[in-house]
Amino acid sequence: MGYCFSPFLFRRRKTRTVVVGDPGKGGVIIGGDHPIVNQSMLTCDTMYTSLCVQQTLDLVAVGCQIVRITAPTVKDAANLKNIVAELTDRNCNVPIVADIHFKPDAAMEAAKWVQMVRVNPGNYADKKKFAILEYTDAEYVDELARIEEEFTPLVLRCKELGRAIRIGTNHGSLSDRIMNRYGDSPMGMIESALEFARIARKHNFHNFKFSMKSSNPKVMIACYRLLVARLEELGPDWNYPIHLGVTEAGEGEDGRIKSAIGIGSLMCDGLGDTIRVSLTEDSPRELPVCRDLQAQIPKLTLAADEESKLNSIHPVASPETVELFNGVEAACNPYVFKRRVSAEISLTESVKCGGEQTVRVVCARTVAEALTPRLRPRDDVRPEAVYESINVIEVDPAQNFAIDTDAVLVTVKDGIALPAISAFRLLATKLARMGRSNPILLKDTLAVEVAPLDSNIALLRASVVIGSLLADGIGDAILVRGESNAMLNIRLAFNILQASGCRSFKTDYVACPSCGRTLFDLQAVTARIKSRTLHLKGVKIAIMGCIVNGPGEMADAHFGYVGGAPGKVNLYVGKTPVKFNVPEAEAVDRLIDLICEHGKWVEPELAG
Repeated sequence: MGYCFSPFLFRRRKTRTVVVGDPGKGGVIIGGDHPIVNQSMLTCDTMYTSLCVQQTLDLVAVGCQIVRITAPTVKDAANLKNIVAELTDRNCNVPIVADIHFKPDAAMEAAKWVQMVRVNPGNYADKKKFAILEYTDAEYVDELARIEEEFTPLVLRCKELGRAIRIGTNHGSLSDRIMNRYGDSPMGMIESALEFARIARKHNFHNFKFSMKSSNPKVMIACYRLLVARLEELGPDWNYPIHLGVTEAGEGEDGRIKSAIGIGSLMCDGLGDTIRVSLTEDSPRELPVCRDLQAQIPKLTLAADEESKLNSIHPVASPETVELFNGVEAACNPYVFKRRVSAEISLTESVKCGGEQTVRVVCARTVAEALTPRLRPRDDVRPEAVYESINVIEVDPAQNFAIDTDAVLVTVKDGIALPAISAFRLLATKLARMGRSNPILLKDTLAVEVAPLDSNIALLRASVVIGSLLADGIGDAILVRGESNAMLNIRLAFNILQASGCRSFKTDYVACPSCGRTLFDLQAVTARIKSRTLHLKGVKIAIMGCIVNGPGEMADAHFGYVGGAPGKVNLYVGKTPVKFNVPEAEAVDRLIDLICEHGKWVEPELAG
């Protein structure tokens, strides 16, 4: 199976096109040779027509090309008629997507009024009662027949009205049947989506795209790669477009870093036809991140048609190199995360690197000198080695090189013709070919900018480059150089390691963006929870506005805060609900009580 043209060279995946609305009147065409489309979602109740209209206009004003609105009931879906009519009266023809969970009748109503319907195969026709723990083949076939009966009317309606469909699976909301046969796995997500796609194709309906979203960037990357490889395997007419997104990414730097790792990594592989950066912030703030992220991809990749450069680095493009990179003896299995095996070495007198050690943070001497006077003895966010002071071999992986020992750190030297992602993938491949297990030091850039980068851009670039390689399983230490501010530099390095699941130095939050299903003020509640828990190390807290993705996306969270009803919150330990209908005014305190009860609480240190 192959998920991209080459892990070393950029070529955008060719897909069939999906038409959303009338392209001559504000609609968009997704896929083919058309640019990647940026989208977002409303945060208000769908029944508040004027507010929905205003939020839509606000999104369009900052460049949103598709707007998604939740439709949890038939009543909500019916009100989409009024929203679309008022938008049309105000000369706004942006395509509207109805977001559907649990209610096929709501989808049927929504299809009358909007240009696209998003369905989640995990809950479109499933009640999640866990009544059957194991499905026989006959029971499984019966379930597929029931799903076809539920989904076919929507397919036929969309075909009749010229609508599009997004088949969007979520890691957090797979059906009982899929969970019981495939587990909570990327393959389960893919099979769930393909079941619905086969029904659409049975009726000669092809105006649909896929999405495979997770709050864990590693899982998200694996899902999309597996999906595209599976589509390639099924045949050339399965070349449907895909929508990229890291769901429940959170807010601020953390949300941007997680999104850049997941979305940016896949765009560098040539995947993605629409994107959304899901932030627990006001929706218009997502669009600049989408644009900035897209703008970095040409700077971080080497296009497959740049023949002048390819002539000097022919080994990069060779089928043998690609096969070795994806092979058993290489560092990377693109479909299943496994950290590359490396030798353990001493980075400094007190810090080891490689082997079973955590991924280390290295900084330039200028950063270390600026930070030293500001560091306190118990600070966790601190450099663990200085680049100019460690023993490291710098090589050009596009050329022949020799290393006679595993007991030395290796990195890519500056100024070579390759971009960083390609260079470090090639380095891991060459080391595997040589039978070497040297630990690898990752850099976010192989050319330090003369003029300092804007911090927002430095964050995105470093997250895409280092996050992508870490998700491949490559990297034993990292060096961020694109961020010139010393404190921001070292914080960015640690935040990338946290977001990529390599290291935990602070509380980790899984927080969904708000939508019309949300049962409390997500931004305000997230801020309150963070103010009480940000000092906790190694604790993961999920903050979910409703139950749709809650328990599933909390799979590896220690505690969950989930909207259960208006003004009421359900609290979870892992995926298990333990307290129900807690008044919102008390819920944060009760969450802290839970953390204390399970031995995860420590008192914050007093400032000064």
